[in-house]
Amino acid sequence: MISLDSLIKKASSSTSINPTVAVAAACDKEVLKAVHLAVEKSLASFVLFDNQIELTQLMEQHFPQLLDNQQVVIQHTGTREEAAMETVKAVASGEAHVVMKGNLPTSVILQAVLHKEYGLRTGKVLSHVAVFEVPKFERLFFITDAAMNIAPDLKTKANIIQNAVDTARACGIEQPIVAPLAAVETINPTMDATIDAASLVAMNKRGQIKNCRVDGPLALDNAISMEAAAQKGLTENTAGKADILLVPNIEAGNILYKSLIYFANAKVGAIIQGAKAPIVLTSRSDSAESKVYSLALAILAAQQ
Repeated sequence: MISLDSLIKKASSSTSINPTVAVAAACDKEVLKAVHLAVEKSLASFVLFDNQIELTQLMEQHFPQLLDNQQVVIQHTGTREEAAMETVKAVASGEAHVVMKGNLPTSVILQAVLHKEYGLRTGKVLSHVAVFEVPKFERLFFITDAAMNIAPDLKTKANIIQNAVDTARACGIEQPIVAPLAAVETINPTMDATIDAASLVAMNKRGQIKNCRVDGPLALDNAISMEAAAQKGLTENTAGKADILLVPNIEAGNILYKSLIYFANAKVGAIIQGAKAPIVLTSRSDSAESKVYSLALAILAAQQ
C-alpha cells in the first residue's frame, strides 16, 4: 500500500538530487515546525528567507536545534515581497529545487512565480494537486484542481490532468486511472461536466493526454468504489479504481477537499504543478504534518 508516510521515505531515500527547499517568509512557528520535522526525516535542506533578527529569535525560542544545523540557511530579506522574489530567484537559478510559501499571502508568492524576468513560467497551466490518504482505502487519491483554476475549460482540464498524472507517476503510480467527476455516468448535453469528460476520454485515447487511462464521466461513488460501479452495471476495468479525481470546478474541489479532511479525517499533502519547479502552497490552517507531506510530494515531483 502506498501511504503518505511511504512518500516521505521514498523522497528521503532518493539519490537523484540533493533537494533544497526555498521558503518565502519563513518566520512562522508552524512553518519552522515543518522545517524541523523535514530535517529530522532527512527530506531536504532549506534556505529560509525573512527578517534575520526576527527569524533567529523565533528559532531560538522554539527550534534552537535548527540554528546550528548545516541543512538550514537563513537569508535576510526586509519585506514579504522581497522574500518571495528571492525565494523564486533561488529556484530559478538552481540554488533550490522547490518553492515553499511561508507566512505571506498566496497572491504575493504567485506574483513572484509568474514574474516575466525571474519567474518560473513554463507556458503550462498552473494547477493544484492534492494527495489524500483516506481511512479504509488502500490507495492514495489525487484530487485536482481545488485551489487554482476556477472554472476550467476543456483545454485547461486536459492540462490539469497531465499535471496530476506527472505527480502520481512521481509517487510510483506508473499508469494512473483518471476519473473526470460529474453527477451522472451518461453524457447529458445540459451538463457541461459530462461533455468535457467524454472529450477527455477521447483525447486520452488519441494520445493527447499521456501516461494514464481516463474514464468518465463518473459520479464519485462509481469512481472510487468497485462495489458501487458493479451495482450501476459499469463493466470497464477502470470503474471504481480511480487514482486521480478531476473535479469540474473549484467549488466542487474545495468542498471535496475539506469534506475529506473534516468528515473522513483524511491526511493530505498538496503542491502546485505546471511551473519550472513544484510549489508548496500550504495555508496557515494546515498542520505541520500536512506541510511535511506536501514537502515530500514536492521533492518527489522535483526529482522526476
